[in-house]
Amino acid sequence: MIRSLYTAVSGMITLENKQATITNNITNANTTGFKGDTLSMKSFDEVLIQNKDKISGGHNVKNPIGTLSLGTKIDSIDTRFTQGLLKSTNKPTDLAIDGRGFFAVKSGDQTVFTRDGSFRVKNDGYLVTNGGDPVLGINKSTGAMEPIFVGTDNFVIDNNNGVNVNGKSTHSLALADFKDYKTLKKVGDNQYTSENPVYNTQVLANQGALEQSNINLSNEMVEMITTMRSFETNQKMIQTIDESLGKAANEVGAVR
Repeated sequence: MIRSLYTAVSGMITLENKQATITNNITNANTTGFKGDTLSMKSFDEVLIQNKDKISGGHNVKNPIGTLSLGTKIDSIDTRFTQGLLKSTNKPTDLAIDGRGFFAVKSGDQTVFTRDGSFRVKNDGYLVTNGGDPVLGINKSTGAMEPIFVGTDNFVIDNNNGVNVNGKSTHSLALADFKDYKTLKKVGDNQYTSENPVYNTQVLANQGALEQSNINLSNEMVEMITTMRSFETNQKMIQTIDESLGKAANEVGAVR
């Protein structure tokens, strides 16, 4: 009975984390370029149950009587990098990627990557994210990756990702892609970190548009209801086990 209690508790812990994942998806349904997460569960490795009730040669020996599962645990939390719908905004500072790829952004001392192209021009004339992080470009003269100066929002992105200001293109957008998206790790603010990016491949940015999240609210709500019902089932199981243990301790074992 104690074992069944552990099994139910492990299920509740896993389901609680799944609820948190789904809640985060729903919360970010309207976040530009957001990619939803999926939590996968798996069973703990089964353990062998045995006793020493069997006697052989006058000695008690091990007697296997079966296996026992100790419930479920988190297998992985994977990000779904499916394409979100593109929505036209006609704002020159709004950029969207259709297909693979990410914008490169300078956050503190590290380069991070995002699908959120809702940018703006800072007072000093540099193109930045809504959080103020500089959007990175590749200097066409030096080949260095650096923040992009546009002056005002009167700039044009050409078909080769060149940033044209007053008819002159000094930078191209630093658009990155990765061979394996499983290496990307969320670090908050709709940004990711990863190693070995490949810049300016076939990734193209669409100016005057934004990518919406890839969250399907109907699917997420159905998944949330299913998860909550499973959580409640485990909760009722724990209550039943607790009541049974109480009776075993207070009634069955009572001395008359």
